[in-house]
Amino acid sequence: MKPLKIKNLKKKFKDTLAINGVNLEIEEGKITGIIGRSGSGKSTLLRMINRLIEPSEGTIEFNDIIITEIKGKALRKWRSECAMIFQQFNLVDRLDVLTNVLIGSLGRSYSFLNLFGYFSKEEKINALRNLNRFELTEKSLQRAGTLSGGQQQRVAIARALMQKPKILLADEPISSLDPKNSKRVMDDMLKINREDGITIICNLHSLEIAKKYCDRLIGLSEGKVVFDGKPKELTTNISKKLYDLDDE
Repeated sequence: MKPLKIKNLKKKFKDTLAINGVNLEIEEGKITGIIGRSGSGKSTLLRMINRLIEPSEGTIEFNDIIITEIKGKALRKWRSECAMIFQQFNLVDRLDVLTNVLIGSLGRSYSFLNLFGYFSKEEKINALRNLNRFELTEKSLQRAGTLSGGQQQRVAIARALMQKPKILLADEPISSLDPKNSKRVMDDMLKINREDGITIICNLHSLEIAKKYCDRLIGLSEGKVVFDGKPKELTTNISKKLYDLDDE
């Protein structure tokens, strides 16, 4: 498996250059944390990798496929292989937990019967297995909207696993959670990274959490990479510059 290659990536929104010439290679099987102030380009970068946002310039390449050029079936396949979880969970509140997880399988295989909520026995077993990994089996028939924020995010991760992804993109997955639930969600993401070898690219606000869970940190400022290294290499001075903090 070759690394995810990002070359001279740019994204312009009217007069704002949100991503400005980013060049990166993301190593397989690691957790990479994207850090920086709000508005630094973190979410835009992840959404371009998933092709939810189209780049203005540059390319994204994975396994010799130019991701920024593919369309139709090939693009749907990529979005299945490159699953994404969001800050607001994006579950269907009125549906039960099991059905929400099963919806994740639609990215890989879709049939007319799925329109009516019919899923195969194999898909249901796989969904329950994923819920069990996060100790949520007993919640499978409960409406998703009745769960706590932490539980909903873990359901969202279980749903993403139904896609059998090679890469998991996490856009501020714990920013709306309390410290206890934040730790549980990050522990679960670390678990699937270590057990399944899934590459994780995660936007994070908390430097403390980023340093604890990530193998590599990439710091963005005004759409540019201003830091790229191991957590231990992120010094206090670099952190202050990254977040534009003044000494007291």
